[in-house]
Amino acid sequence: MVTAADPEETRTSVWLTAARPPAQARRRSEAPSGLDRERITAATVRLLDAEGLGRFSMRRLAADLGVTAMSLYWYVDTKHDLLELALDRALGELALPAAPEPKPESPPEAGSAAGPAAWPGRLRVLACGYRKLLVAHPWVAPLTAAYPNIGPHARAFDAALQRLLDATGLAEARRTGAHLAVSYFLHGCGGAARRLPERDFRLALDVLIAGIAGIGGIGGIGGGGGGGGFAGSAAKTA
Repeated sequence: MVTAADPEETRTSVWLTAARPPAQARRRSEAPSGLDRERITAATVRLLDAEGLGRFSMRRLAADLGVTAMSLYWYVDTKHDLLELALDRALGELALPAAPEPKPESPPEAGSAAGPAAWPGRLRVLACGYRKLLVAHPWVAPLTAAYPNIGPHARAFDAALQRLLDATGLAEARRTGAHLAVSYFLHGCGGAARRLPERDFRLALDVLIAGIAGIGGIGGIGGGGGGGGFAGSAAKTA
């Protein structure tokens, strides 16, 4: 099963090799027609969904695309690069909350998009959406643990989470701790996403949110477990 690069292998994330010309640019005139990195990445996601990470190989992918395995290496340097690309493409399916409009002339009102009463519900929606993604793509969780996960969609998710936590009013050090707690919670439940009942997931999420609110002295945080409140707006994935 592919979960990480070989321990003896030294590799650089595909997202950190922008300065190096990609394979297709190095010898574009010789590259097979009808392929591009976007098409190959989309096919990788489909194959991983259909057959799982353990059965994935460049040969299987090439057969799915109707090309030779070697032709894929005009567009990616390694299988690990391709899995990183597929991981970020899957993360791009997650709907992220929009950044609130800044209003420097007056502080945000409680209950507004940027106010302290809004962040728990928005965090529930984001977390439940992430769980739905893990259920739809079971291979995302092990790849998230195996690779740096620093693609554009991963960074957008991290920025969205940071915006939500900025709205809590916590001091910077506590916001950092809350960010780590939420990240570990979401990634930690990845392996159990299909087995853990959604009601239990939401209850655990409510406990986490209550803890964040507690260290900030934020009162009036209602629970969303069992499908109530903002959590009920996330799609159920029993």
